[in-house]
Amino acid sequence: MHWRFWRYPIGVQSLIAVALGAAVGWAFPAVGEGLKILGDAFLNAVQMVVVPLVFPLIVLGISRMESVKKVGRIAGKSILYFEIVTTVILLLAVGLAKAFDLGVGAPTSGGDAAAVGDLQQGVDFHELLLHAIPKNVFQAFAEGNLLGVIVFATLVGIALAALGEKARPVNDVLDSFAGAMFKVVGYVIAFAPLGVLGFIAYDVAHYGFGNLVSLLGFVGVVYLGLILVLGVIFPIIAAIYGVRYVAMLRSIGDLAGLAFVTRSSEAVLAPLLGRLEQFGVSRSTSSFVVPLGYSFNTDGSVLYQAVALVFIANAFGLDTSWGSLLLMVGVLVVLSKGMAGVASASVVVLLAASTTIGLPPEGVALLLGVDFIVDMARTGVNVVGNSLAAAVIDRSEIRGARRRGEPLPADLDAAAAADAAAAADPADHAGGAGTEAAAGAGDGRPVRTAPVTADRTGAPAPDERVDATQGSQG
Repeated sequence: MHWRFWRYPIGVQSLIAVALGAAVGWAFPAVGEGLKILGDAFLNAVQMVVVPLVFPLIVLGISRMESVKKVGRIAGKSILYFEIVTTVILLLAVGLAKAFDLGVGAPTSGGDAAAVGDLQQGVDFHELLLHAIPKNVFQAFAEGNLLGVIVFATLVGIALAALGEKARPVNDVLDSFAGAMFKVVGYVIAFAPLGVLGFIAYDVAHYGFGNLVSLLGFVGVVYLGLILVLGVIFPIIAAIYGVRYVAMLRSIGDLAGLAFVTRSSEAVLAPLLGRLEQFGVSRSTSSFVVPLGYSFNTDGSVLYQAVALVFIANAFGLDTSWGSLLLMVGVLVVLSKGMAGVASASVVVLLAASTTIGLPPEGVALLLGVDFIVDMARTGVNVVGNSLAAAVIDRSEIRGARRRGEPLPADLDAAAAADAAAAADPADHAGGAGTEAAAGAGDGRPVRTAPVTADRTGAPAPDERVDATQGSQG
């Protein structure tokens, strides 16, 4: 029977693990709390491979760009896009929370104040700057300082681009190393259901269902906001830039689902890059924009933080005029950036924002009991948001090159051709993304793929990378 279980797609395995974990945590709380080690072990394994994977991908993506000017252009577009989308989502969040009078009459006692005390460190911008420019790059690698690694990888990529042909041996080594890391990620993802089982069993055993009932309105508004982001804001952005949003969701949907149940966007980074390339996003763009988005484009998290601030203000009878709400938006726009790698980042930002605008930190304690429930949804939205960001920036680069009358670089040309082919035959390509490519998260079945060539980085082509994760699942 257990062999049949491992032959199911990873999403089905994870859903079974959710149900089993909830049952164990509810019926046997002591056992449920003990199973937390499974979730912690899985999360540690994911964090172990993220930095070694991100570094070569960013270096290769940048070193193959035609010029430093292009690197700066993509970085500038990405940051501008992140800021605009973040602001729109924050305005939606505070508008929803105000419309529902969220938090009015809510109890202001019973929160986990001790947990808040452990996290109440605030956001030190001096420390954030030092994280972005680490004095010891090996320490940045060891600590999983993703922002510092991104900065260092960008500099290395620019340097290799300047060396030209002399950099080919280094690029070849990084190509091989990246391929090996995709294999390792596949091995780790195979154990995702065990991690999900541990997380859910612990959460139900530790927090119970009582907190969910008492804060059902808060959870409901957060989920409503995230649904509006997925169903309204993202489709509008996609339509503006000509991104086939529904096809993209079919391509990455199971990975967003895996991020949902594991509450870790890092867990799906490797297969996500392969899926985006299959969808038609150039590797050089996705390997730069997506990791950068993990630090600067947490769409689901900022919505949660804005709703939470309004809830706390209403619960304690504080000012929620539009002037105060706009102040909240401005504070969160600043504080939400560059927080990747910070433990409990969303809660830390929420605490820092509360302190900045004069809200009592005890209010944050009220919400910790349901944080794991909203954390799942906001993580899934973060994955979709960063995928869309990569697709939008890529389309922008293609449009810009055509407008300037420039020939498309090889990877952008291939991406445009793949996208055009998919648009011409949506049933075939969308179905492939949603079925065969969906196995990239790991269902143990061999996948039939057409022969493909290497991309401009010389690294394994996307189908080969996805198959690398599949082969580990059986």
